[in-house]
Amino acid sequence: MSRPITIFFSAALAGVTSLVVVSPAPASPVPESRQAQYAQAAAEFGVPESVLLGVSYLESRWDVNAGTPSTGGGYGPMHLTDADYVASLPGLAEPVGEDRRGDDSREELPAGHGGPAEDIPAESLQTIDRASELTGIAKETLRTDVEANIRGGAALLSRYQTEIGGPTGATSDPAAWYGAVAKYSGSDTEDAAKVFADEVFATIRQGAARTTDDGQQVRLTGLGGIQPILDWLNRLRLRRLERPDGLECPIDIACEYMPAGYALLGNGTVPSNYGQYDKGNRPQQQKIEYIVIHDSEGYYAGTTRLGTTASYAASWHYTMRSVDGQTAQHLKVKDVGWQAGNWYVNAKSVGIEHEGFAAQGTWYTETMYRTSAKLVRHLAGALGIPLDRQHILGHDNVPGITPARVSAMHWDPGPYWDWTHYFDLLRAPLRGTGTYRTGLVTINPDFASNRPEFTNCPPQSNPGGPAVPGPCPSRGSSSVILRQAPSFDAPLINDLGLRPDGTPNTMRVSDHGARASAGQQFAIAEVQGDWTAIWYLGRKAWFHNPSTARNALWGFGFVVQPKAGKATIPVYGRAYPEAAAYPAEVPYQALAPLQYTFAAGQRYVVGNLMRGEYYRSTTFAWTSPGDGTVIEGDMIYVQIQFGHRIMYVNLDDVDLLPSIVH
Repeated sequence: MSRPITIFFSAALAGVTSLVVVSPAPASPVPESRQAQYAQAAAEFGVPESVLLGVSYLESRWDVNAGTPSTGGGYGPMHLTDADYVASLPGLAEPVGEDRRGDDSREELPAGHGGPAEDIPAESLQTIDRASELTGIAKETLRTDVEANIRGGAALLSRYQTEIGGPTGATSDPAAWYGAVAKYSGSDTEDAAKVFADEVFATIRQGAARTTDDGQQVRLTGLGGIQPILDWLNRLRLRRLERPDGLECPIDIACEYMPAGYALLGNGTVPSNYGQYDKGNRPQQQKIEYIVIHDSEGYYAGTTRLGTTASYAASWHYTMRSVDGQTAQHLKVKDVGWQAGNWYVNAKSVGIEHEGFAAQGTWYTETMYRTSAKLVRHLAGALGIPLDRQHILGHDNVPGITPARVSAMHWDPGPYWDWTHYFDLLRAPLRGTGTYRTGLVTINPDFASNRPEFTNCPPQSNPGGPAVPGPCPSRGSSSVILRQAPSFDAPLINDLGLRPDGTPNTMRVSDHGARASAGQQFAIAEVQGDWTAIWYLGRKAWFHNPSTARNALWGFGFVVQPKAGKATIPVYGRAYPEAAAYPAEVPYQALAPLQYTFAAGQRYVVGNLMRGEYYRSTTFAWTSPGDGTVIEGDMIYVQIQFGHRIMYVNLDDVDLLPSIVH
């Protein structure tokens, strides 16, 4: 990341404009509605109201997010960033430590994930300082008071417009604010700043209206004919990204190539001691089935630094920045990243890291959601990957490879990733296709009003104080909570992989063992009044699903159940071939049933059918016999949604049938 560009402006614009504090109009009484707050701030600081609303929408969709920081350290509907303050908050060590390669045929790698939080923030991660200078409002107030936050964002936009010499005033032409909007993105590259500004002006053209997460109705009336004046972007003099041939990003996102390291480590004499990924020839040699969504547990600068370090024991294909969506590609899609903790999934997936901290319970910017959706749509189209939750996975949906590995698997991007909104942006919205008699549900709670009472979040204040876990802020979530009986008083269900003693799982923010997530599909086991039971981890799991506020959509599809005469069948965390498929030079990778029970009478939703497959790659430059080959067997697996994570069963063990209930 380059040095803050304010240094350039302060020198280049000397004599053009001073850097004194803006002198806003005398403060008026705080307006009662959020809409009026935007209107008043626009008038006070001389910003067209459509521009202020459009920028805020691209940052937060006008939400307040319970006063908590975003994954880029931003606060409030204007996303005023204060990464220094976020870094000073007590942190909590939630479990995030599996071997990212997930191949038990090789020595286990040390745990590693994301970038360190102590990266020195660039200007884009500390915009609250200037907003405070311009408004005279204390930073704490800018973080916590919505009206002050909107005023701070308006002051920044006004200052950016003045610095590039653009026309000012609330009645000025919004089209001439293109440069100031691009500057607000916080980007140090012209590409990312332009993408942000283009999205803002697309929103201004189309208009938007929604109820915010704190119940405020806000509307941006579309200006259908507006054509932004693009020349204003040149005034920012930002660096332009190089897009080398072979860069695998859509043209409408800012993307650069920052290659991961592929090199021998140590003294260079041990061919199995290498980093940072495995060479491959996908999809020609093996089909890519999945795209895995991660959060990086760190800022963009630190994450990309580790993503290019050969000695780091992890790798992924892309890293995406929160403030502007800028994206780095580290691996070619043909190569295999050490990213998901499951070698079978790694060999058949692309991994995308999103700047953020799941353990902090932070929120994801609209800019990053939109950029991520563009990238995933591009990859899915190129690779033939269906846009559904059986193929677009969170890291928390990837199964452990053996019973011992289940509890160490990651849980990002966490319960606050808005899967419903994400699939809207993917242009594959979640839809119902039947009634309760058609046998399936697609989990789909209303994100804003669905607010499970998660615990063990770090404090949002008390800088430098002890890291005492407490209740998480009340905020929207994609997760519904699963209980052992149709009652709010019933205990949560048990995930034996996480709690082998059989005790109920918990509401701890990292404990996903009693949750179903938006977009996931399950077979209906029973309906009692406002409660619906699904088959989940070998038992009935109940969630509240009242007719007045459905948390799931009725659906139709295909399910599997054990063949007649089989009391139980094994469930696997990977779909490896049978022993007879392996050539003599490649050691057999034993099938390893997980600790769960799939019993007669239960039904689980089919996500895919696939032939057993193992990608052999254990040494640098494939010096070991059999390396660089795909072993494919005759055994066919069925991918199922068995719990919060996908799993696999042998097709020979099950009957595949329509989900409809007779």
